[in-house]
Amino acid sequence: MQPPNFDELARFNVSRESFDRLQILAKLILEWQKHINLISAATIPELWKRHILDSVQLIPLIPPTVTAIADLGSGAGFPGLVLAATQAATVHMYEANSKKAAFLSEALRQMKCGGVVHRERLEPLQAPLKMPKVQLVTARAFAPLPLLLSLAEPFMRQGAEGLFHKGQDVDHELDEAATAWTLSYSKIPSVTDSQSVILSVKELTHVQP
Repeated sequence: MQPPNFDELARFNVSRESFDRLQILAKLILEWQKHINLISAATIPELWKRHILDSVQLIPLIPPTVTAIADLGSGAGFPGLVLAATQAATVHMYEANSKKAAFLSEALRQMKCGGVVHRERLEPLQAPLKMPKVQLVTARAFAPLPLLLSLAEPFMRQGAEGLFHKGQDVDHELDEAATAWTLSYSKIPSVTDSQSVILSVKELTHVQP
């Protein structure tokens, strides 16, 4: 598994220093994967494209005014650790699994970049125990959209916007979400998968039953 040429990531505003951090991240994932299931074994040969580049594509979509990000269900750190490695913003990563939370903390330490790991389980429509003020909420392969919106809502209620990775069922998920939510959104084609999108959510209002 070879990392991509630096120029491939530089077009997404990845600096040389950030590229070095991402190489550390890739190495750590392969080491920890031997002991805990961070990513699907089938995707290991495509670690850079399937996971890292898939997260890097968010960078041009992040407004320059963003100083803090909440990443929900961070897992192996996609996109949370990738954003922490490439952005000046502080990334708050929420992960309930203790082993994965330990990995996130160790990755932050070895990459020498800012970030906060919150080991807690998020509950629908409830603010997390530690509620930082953020301008952006992210999530990748975490939950169906109706549930994801209910978990993101406490952050978005304070003015944050959302950038969520979604697959080919995004339209169906949007239809399901419409029964409980009014939202302003746009679908941005993924650069790594023609059937996937980045769902940009600007406004979110819960519809009372």
